[in-house]
Amino acid sequence: MIVPKPLIGLTTTRLPIPSGGHTFGINESYVKSVANAGGLPILIPLELSNDDLEVLLPRLDGVLFTGGNDIDPRRYGNQPHPKVEGVDADRDRLEIHLVQTVIQSDKPFLGICRGCQVINVALGGSLYEDLPEQFPGEVHHDNHDHSRNFLAHGVDIQSDSRLAQIMTSNHAWVNSLHHQGVRKLAHDLHETAIAPDGLIEGFELPGHLFGLAVQWHPEELQEHEYMRKLFQIFIHSCKAVNSIIPKQDNI
Repeated sequence: MIVPKPLIGLTTTRLPIPSGGHTFGINESYVKSVANAGGLPILIPLELSNDDLEVLLPRLDGVLFTGGNDIDPRRYGNQPHPKVEGVDADRDRLEIHLVQTVIQSDKPFLGICRGCQVINVALGGSLYEDLPEQFPGEVHHDNHDHSRNFLAHGVDIQSDSRLAQIMTSNHAWVNSLHHQGVRKLAHDLHETAIAPDGLIEGFELPGHLFGLAVQWHPEELQEHEYMRKLFQIFIHSCKAVNSIIPKQDNI
């Protein structure tokens, strides 16, 4: 008998194509990491309305908020900034609504890089629009000139956190591919990982079945067991949802 895999919605990015127009997509490493952990990845196009999301979400067992371009600073009460790039109003709208709906329905979620930032914004937090300008320090956070699995710096992990249980350690080395970061953490969130310069690199939502986000890219570090385990525990939580919540009729 084929055991049903949990359906995992993955947020997407709008990308231009040479012939004109756009496509929706994500890096292959997200899909592979979810699939290798036992999930069935489903890409969520940005054109869905909020009503469409309300129809889709009951069919999903969990959501992965992926990386990508910057969030419009007006979404967290700031003004446009010259270093903010690639703002997509549809993506901001869809992801913020999806974060709030996922939390209301107690569906497992994992945020990565931009995903970490948008979860914070959706819950009332704010961001540094550009770390080199607004949060200069000893850590170089934007390492796009290195390979995506380059271990750029360490993070200290709160010992009482879900993340520490997953990593089985209070410290981890991570990659770093971002020029923005959490400025004010949303009230409902609890910080779990801190960079050497004090920047928040991870947080979780206490009391949620699985609600966790990291600023680094664990999907690019799957050669490390503790990074694979992050996806495995996420998918395991989604399997629990799959087993106790009946799906609606076919889409």
